[in-house]
Amino acid sequence: MFTLSAPILLRAYAAGIFPMAESAESRELHWFDPERRGILPLDGFHVARSLRKTLRRCPFDLRFDSAFRAVIEGCAEATDERPKTWINDDIVRLYGDLFDAGFAHSVECWRDGRLVGGLYGVAIGGAYFGESMFSRETGASKVALVHLVARLRAAGFALLDTQFVTEHLSRFGAVEIPRNEYRRRLAAAMERKTDFRGVDQQAALAELLESAATSPG
Repeated sequence: MFTLSAPILLRAYAAGIFPMAESAESRELHWFDPERRGILPLDGFHVARSLRKTLRRCPFDLRFDSAFRAVIEGCAEATDERPKTWINDDIVRLYGDLFDAGFAHSVECWRDGRLVGGLYGVAIGGAYFGESMFSRETGASKVALVHLVARLRAAGFALLDTQFVTEHLSRFGAVEIPRNEYRRRLAAAMERKTDFRGVDQQAALAELLESAATSPG
């Protein structure tokens, strides 16, 4: 029986393809290569006024890669807004392997020693492939996303892939581009040398808030 491995998954990402399961109970993964791909331009990021106020208050303790598997488990939780998840056991296993190999990263929001939100994704060269995010407290996933973008910009990344564009992501400036344009940008980003962990996060956040466009809300 064929077993999908982390190296095969990396090759798929490099080719512009990503997997999803139909549900948490599903034993199969399906490959996706959309005709139009969602990206979040790092130089066209929008931060709402209300979110800027939240960031200045620093309501959460931000950490990176300290609880990767707990972040995936948080993303897999069923909620009223998202009663069905696409994260099954194979997804948990595969991305855990990618994390162990240094290719997957999490951004985490903590309060009083409790994980209250975050996101995870895969990094290859100068491309970061965002997978999923979650919140157990208001605004936690939004704060995690802003910190992710700040870190990617400071570390020299060129592409933040969101797979699809949701109403939530469009508020940050996410757009769709044709498959051929996505692959062109992906190929260029993959050639970059980056260091996700070697960033002064406070300086990166300050630079982002200084330069990012302000959106209402």
